[in-house]
Amino acid sequence: MSVAPAWADDTISIDTISIDTIYIYDSVPDTTVVDTATVDSAFQELSLRERLKQRLTANYYKIRFDSIYVIRPIGKVTLKLRVNQTGNTFHAKGTIRDVYSKADLATSHKTTFAVAAIYRGIGVGFAINPAKWGGIYKDYEFNLNFYSRRFSLDFSYQRSESLSGDIRRGDTMLRMEKDDVEMNMVNFAATYTFNHRKFSYQAAFTQSYIQRRSAGSWLACLSYQGGSLKTTDALKSRNPQSPEVRIYLGHVGIGGGYGYNWVLGRRWLLHLSVMPTFVVFNRNNLTINGERKKAEHVRFNMIFNERLAVVFNISPRFFVGATLVMNNSVFDDSNVIINQNKWRARGFFGMRL
Repeated sequence: MSVAPAWADDTISIDTISIDTIYIYDSVPDTTVVDTATVDSAFQELSLRERLKQRLTANYYKIRFDSIYVIRPIGKVTLKLRVNQTGNTFHAKGTIRDVYSKADLATSHKTTFAVAAIYRGIGVGFAINPAKWGGIYKDYEFNLNFYSRRFSLDFSYQRSESLSGDIRRGDTMLRMEKDDVEMNMVNFAATYTFNHRKFSYQAAFTQSYIQRRSAGSWLACLSYQGGSLKTTDALKSRNPQSPEVRIYLGHVGIGGGYGYNWVLGRRWLLHLSVMPTFVVFNRNNLTINGERKKAEHVRFNMIFNERLAVVFNISPRFFVGATLVMNNSVFDDSNVIINQNKWRARGFFGMRL
């Protein structure tokens, strides 16, 4: 068994940090006598450490928000225990040569346990996936979540052979087992916060700030969902009569929405944001037994991005909460309807020192 770093097997939450150039001076006060190079080296090392500490501290407490609404929490170090779970569902239906086909598939849920330590906005963490240790979970998934004052980013890549469900073609119903379908999928949502002086995504999702008063903000959003699903040789060998199916989707959406942080009783923080985006470009298509149908005569095509969070400050030093990030796409034309739903849920307990 091994322990994977958080950046390799779990979601990373990053605070924006900028560190100016750090100068190291070789000179020392006249009253100090330096007899050896060893002492001089130690002095330079101490100087670097102190200057770095000062820079981090100054940057950490630099006022970026309206302090009536958002402030930094107490403590230099934040420790967190987290449990994460992710999932993905996929639905598609269409008619080719007057034969109706329908697919309803879902991946196995990925569950990880993680511990993280953050000092002045810079953090490191480790995550473990018990199911992967036992050989039960064989998929690969990478999640990156970045929240700063103005910009935020949710990115995920998933390579899965755990998709299972039912595929219907005409009057024939086919049960899809694990390893029958291979999926490669990317989800991306970038957000700009307009009211970045009073509204903090970080307070809800990284707890690196505290929202003191309720505030909301209009949001601009750029979304992308893309990837493919295709039947594998394992399915063909198990069921020679099964059709060869490949579903490809790739669409870019532009739009926006609104987010709000409710502060209740000075201890509770409730967050909700919804960002619908209109698809301006797509390459969706469905191929069955070599016959390909492109997306045509689009009737409805959108990507929805939703974020939920609840944080309870037990005391100035202890907090607990949960978050949910979802990306849902809907595509509908005269040939095929495709719907993908990617979600990530997190529960956490934190302590500030």
